[in-house]
Amino acid sequence: MPSYPAAYQASKGSALDVDRAFYGRIGSQTDGRELVDSFVVPIRSGRAWTVPAGHVFRIVTIEGPQVADVNIWNRHNPRERFWASRTRQLQQAHVSTYDRLWSTLPYLRPLATITHDTLADYGIDEYGGRVHDLLGTRCDPYVNRMLTGEDFHHHCHSNLTRAVAPYGLTEFDVHDVLNVFQVTGLNAEDKYFMKACPAKKGDFLEFFAEIDLLCALSTCPGGDLSVPLWGPDARDPLEVCRPLGVEVYRLDPALLAGWSSPEVAAYRGNHGMTLPTPSWEKDPA
Repeated sequence: MPSYPAAYQASKGSALDVDRAFYGRIGSQTDGRELVDSFVVPIRSGRAWTVPAGHVFRIVTIEGPQVADVNIWNRHNPRERFWASRTRQLQQAHVSTYDRLWSTLPYLRPLATITHDTLADYGIDEYGGRVHDLLGTRCDPYVNRMLTGEDFHHHCHSNLTRAVAPYGLTEFDVHDVLNVFQVTGLNAEDKYFMKACPAKKGDFLEFFAEIDLLCALSTCPGGDLSVPLWGPDARDPLEVCRPLGVEVYRLDPALLAGWSSPEVAAYRGNHGMTLPTPSWEKDPA
């Protein structure tokens, strides 16, 4: 099937024309980094953490393949949060090195930029699957109840809800996710599919924080997705669930020379809610 041109294209100097030399240095020049935080997220659970602007964080498969669902907010204003669908349009449906995670309106700016992806060479498999998914969203107890009639409190939506509660956020703040390490695609019937996670122990995806961030991660209860979750062969995938590690690093200040956090979108048009008085209604005096 021939490839049709993308709707949103990066012209030189535009907001989509990422500085690959800058982010490439951040991803490759790691000697001057300082580890400032690290922790393990157990199976079928969630954890939230903060990342200062100009730092990087990694999500690491510390024991083997495992899918993660990730949410991101502006640390100081949670109304500004990761916008999966717009990121899918501006970047790709599956993201990797140099792709940026964009925020919601009316802010519309990069929250984070991917600086290192050990699965970048996965490419496109024989089924059209790719890794680090923006096509789907988090599993949730509402769909589970609808399809099975049973309650389960460790879906990614629930894990993320519990994770952000200490930061004053609620279920209403949980949003569409980046599915890290997850291979997905659309089949011949244009239906969403998920495949077994290809990550091995020690693989990671690394992000550069463009602004002060609040992040949350769920270790998906589907584990590495090698066990069917729905249909006649479905069973509990507990045996293929593994913990994940998170690491936050302060960078060598020299790497950040000339960088500053991106500004929010410049549009200030108020959507035409306040219109100028037309000439025929002006006072002739």
